[in-house]
Amino acid sequence: MNTEDLAVRISDLDNFDGYQLECQPIPGEVGVLQITVGDFDELPTYLSVTDTQILCVTYLFTEEEVKPESRSEMLEEMLELNIPIPLSSFAKIGDRYVIFGSLSNSSGIEDICLEIITLTENAVESITALEDFLN
Repeated sequence: MNTEDLAVRISDLDNFDGYQLECQPIPGEVGVLQITVGDFDELPTYLSVTDTQILCVTYLFTEEEVKPESRSEMLEEMLELNIPIPLSSFAKIGDRYVIFGSLSNSSGIEDICLEIITLTENAVESITALEDFLN
């Protein structure tokens, strides 16, 4: 499965689990899809496919948005949140904090859509849990 196939399959869905999914391919060397879930336009998920996995990433906030005096405490909180937030983990890409999840590249479209929705819900929950550490 590749991003072009996924774009078609996601676009063919009228909705999934009560959510409308909007999918836009992002041109570049690596195939990436930008997928928004329902009214969560500000938290799109970026999906890419490799030989071994489907990677879904949602950007949360930048380093600049973190209160410098609270950074260490926030990082500790993120480590503690990794367990109770299902199917997602935190990471940092450049100066941006992200939440991500991955699936086997042989996963079905239902599992992929569920991952995207879960990741979006987890992003919202994470930002709420970490808002005291942000400017």
